[in-house]
Amino acid sequence: MKITTIGIDLAKEVFQIHGVDMYGKALLRKQLRRSEMSKFFANLEPCLIGMEACGSSHHWARKLCEFGHTVKLMSPQFVKP
Repeated sequence: MKITTIGIDLAKEVFQIHGVDMYGKALLRKQLRRSEMSKFFANLEPCLIGMEACGSSHHWARKLCEFGHTVKLMSPQFVKP
């Protein structure tokens, strides 16, 4: 199956990645360190990526858009803990 949507929980050093297919089935659950993020998403087919808007999210959104991904930032009030 192909990953169509990814959710990223940004943190200082270790990020949580959760990817689903078009039916909502979880295909990917992974922890990535900051140094591994660019390499991982450069090798992934373009998909929709959602993340909470925070201090570093704009940096990562620009970086992921360079790899062809579509990035959507969500207001923190709409993100579940």
